[in-house]
Amino acid sequence: MTETLWTAQDAAKATGGTATGDWTAAGVSIDTRTLEAGDLFVALRGPSFDGHRFAADALAKGAAAVMTDQLPDDLPADAATLRVGDTQQGLEALGAAGRARTRAKVLAITGSVGKTGTKEALRHALGQQGKTHASVASFNNHWGVPLSLARLPQNAAFAVFELGMNHPGEIAGLVRQVRPHAALITTIAPAHLGNFESEEGIADAKAEILEGIVDGGTVVLNRDNQHFDRLAHAAREQEISHIATFGEHPEAGVRLLDADCHAHASDVHAVVHGLEVSFRIALPGRHWVVNALGVLAMTHAADADVTRAAESFASLAPAAGRGVRREIQLADGTFELIDDSYNANPTSMAAAFDVLGRAALGAQGRRIAALGDMLELGLHSADMHAGLVQPIQQAGIDRVFTCGAEMAALNAALPEPLRGGHAADSATLGELVAGSVQTGDVVLVKGSAGARMGKVVAALDALDRAGSHGARSGQEGGHAA
Repeated sequence: MTETLWTAQDAAKATGGTATGDWTAAGVSIDTRTLEAGDLFVALRGPSFDGHRFAADALAKGAAAVMTDQLPDDLPADAATLRVGDTQQGLEALGAAGRARTRAKVLAITGSVGKTGTKEALRHALGQQGKTHASVASFNNHWGVPLSLARLPQNAAFAVFELGMNHPGEIAGLVRQVRPHAALITTIAPAHLGNFESEEGIADAKAEILEGIVDGGTVVLNRDNQHFDRLAHAAREQEISHIATFGEHPEAGVRLLDADCHAHASDVHAVVHGLEVSFRIALPGRHWVVNALGVLAMTHAADADVTRAAESFASLAPAAGRGVRREIQLADGTFELIDDSYNANPTSMAAAFDVLGRAALGAQGRRIAALGDMLELGLHSADMHAGLVQPIQQAGIDRVFTCGAEMAALNAALPEPLRGGHAADSATLGELVAGSVQTGDVVLVKGSAGARMGKVVAALDALDRAGSHGARSGQEGGHAA
């Protein structure tokens, strides 16, 4: 039986709006492409779309009701609606009511790198200990956070939210909606550096998450990060007394003792506030070892079972576009594709190169990187792109293909034997890489979301004679976002 998330009366009370019809909603949606029957459809407005245009479509697809701030002309006269003054504010009010009524342990995650992966790992770990609600994909902005709160089931035991930003002040507004019992800052690195004067500015923006932690709550910090002291000082200024830490540092509360990183997994030995745990992470890379330590620290802060959380990592799987691996069948054999195309910055690039460097090759195979622009790096962009040469060489990568205006700096800096080719855009690069790949290769595809490296992934998938790989799904957001 489908659980009721919102009744017409509860939603009207939460938003201060007016409901027509005696409807009940099992979910909340802002996108008719992913809307499920029984959802309340919220007609948001964005820079390139107006959800009111799709309100009638939402009802036709089985929406329980539509939240609007005007009545579209094509809406049936007897349509079930929730009329509010502004749909963005209505969504935020619905999210606030969802947060106010929950008894769940509420957890929030931010950081320059690893937010979504860590959020998914924490959702996976806690989901085996109680009903767990979490942000879908990277729903970490001004509409994603209230939407995730509005979707929070009343009987959840845990709720995990991701908070993102690319300008100062954004996280402060989001965390005041979430009001977490514990918050994790994964690390501070040069992501979105074009919008800040320094990494210290990024650290200060991430530290805004401290402003919404409830009284008596906990902040979890990476003890190995160079900005730890700055973040810990900010926590004390917010009168947060519970500062938990993770990392290799001897003073870390969740401390790494040893890690053996393999091509497809890592074996880890750590101590969690005096309790020794050994576990396997079913995802490769040193960065996943660090993510796991942060998850264990948050598990401890949530008063959940740390041992069970550690055991859960053995069945952890990557999210779409974040390191998903698959074999592509050619006429004379296979090559391996590592789809890490969702996003990129210098730190995550280096982590991905390390994973590629550990990958097992077939006979005569090569390690190939197909890379798109890292965006929002500002005046530092050329140096940071060219600076990828060192981690590329350290990983033993054989060929590098690049696309985009920013990646031209890396192509120019690469030693001639490593240059696979450069293209103006990802579609052209996809053709270039697809024409060069051969049996036994391992191919990494990575770049910022704006670089659209999914086109390179699609070009490689199109080579698959097994025909088992469909088009990658799009991200939710409005309707025509």
